[in-house]
Amino acid sequence: MSQQTSYPPIPRRRFLQTSAAAAATLTFGAPAILRARGLTEKLNVAVIGAGGRGGSNMGAVAGTENIVTLCDVNEGNLARAAEQHPKARKIVDFRKVFDNPNEFDAVIVSTCEHTHAFATVAALQLGKHVYCEKPLTHSIWEARVIREAAAKAKVATQMGIQIHAGTNYRRVVELVQSGAIGPVREAHVWVSRAWGQQPDEDAKKYGDIVSTQDRPKDSSPIPAGLDWDLWLGPAPQREFNNVYFPGPKWYRWWEWGSGTMSDLGSHWNDLPFWALKLQSPLTVEASGPPPHPDLAPASMQATYEYGPRGDMPAVKLTWYQGVNKPKIWTEKGIPQWDSAALFIGDKGMLLSDYGKYVLLPEDNFKDFKRPDPFIPDSVGHHAEWIKACKTDRVTTCNFEYSGWLTEANHLGNVAYRVGKKIEWDAANLRCPNAPEAAPIIRREYRPGWKLI
Repeated sequence: MSQQTSYPPIPRRRFLQTSAAAAATLTFGAPAILRARGLTEKLNVAVIGAGGRGGSNMGAVAGTENIVTLCDVNEGNLARAAEQHPKARKIVDFRKVFDNPNEFDAVIVSTCEHTHAFATVAALQLGKHVYCEKPLTHSIWEARVIREAAAKAKVATQMGIQIHAGTNYRRVVELVQSGAIGPVREAHVWVSRAWGQQPDEDAKKYGDIVSTQDRPKDSSPIPAGLDWDLWLGPAPQREFNNVYFPGPKWYRWWEWGSGTMSDLGSHWNDLPFWALKLQSPLTVEASGPPPHPDLAPASMQATYEYGPRGDMPAVKLTWYQGVNKPKIWTEKGIPQWDSAALFIGDKGMLLSDYGKYVLLPEDNFKDFKRPDPFIPDSVGHHAEWIKACKTDRVTTCNFEYSGWLTEANHLGNVAYRVGKKIEWDAANLRCPNAPEAAPIIRREYRPGWKLI
């Protein structure tokens, strides 16, 4: 079996009714643009972060829209992007992009994770439509700020969870929500990528792109054309070293990234988050090697406890990365897929990866007739956002949905870093039993940097 999943587009007016209350506490200015163009007109798009994922995101919209602004702290990336779009304004400091707000209608943010929020909030304050790479933010507090700012701005938003637009996820969500395997009280998600702090021999064995067990004491020459101080942005001042840059080396360092948990978690936890209608966990407990003050682990796991949601029962969701796998996997009780999501229901199990799924035990479902699809196919992840910019439709990975997903993923790291099971007070963004988590939930920025 193999298919796909996504919420049917709903009018933005109805969506905003559910989030207006949360947005009432913010004091951003009124949006300058709600729908800048008709369906047949082109949007003017500013691209912040033009290399790597930024180049890919830019390419996904350049065929139908106007790329009018290019921004990157790496002049090499900027020059390569300018070859494709020679008429676009070229800027190194993303803060200066917003000096000319009348030049663009929408913004694509593909900087490193620790500066996502700064570019995104600035765009939302001006009423610009925003597409932001995953994970949406570097911290839980930033995710909450963005989710509420987006609700107030009333613009089209989308986080880069491209697989969400695929048909397979849609069909899995339909099966879970229609009760094919009965009520789900347990779910597991695992990814085989083992990047992060680990011994050199393990880094070689698991194909890590760089190996380090501690913060380097020496420095390396800054690559020509890279504004390192601007790249650091709100993060603490550090001497440049080749183990930090280029990406995605940086994603294993807590100051700039959140490791595999929030990176691949954005893609893989998306499936149970969507299918099981999850939002804020009650508790989170993580395990792995002793937490390092600077480096995210290559392998770890985190278990989330969620309460009942509507007619869905309480559920435990466990995330595994690297060498960690569910017991049912290690005991060969299910197919040995390298990365997957497993739903365990009262009537059976459903195993899925990006492109396929299977109902288990297979003999029990040999005569099963799946429900007719009720989640419409996507026009494409980026195309969905572009269409929403020009209409009153809401994207499937808008900042309301992806903001909650990002908060939950970050909570796995919070539990791991504080080294104990945490209780989560979502309304007040705090762990009542772990006040030491506060600096991780909301960190201090370098002097000269302020989000709101």
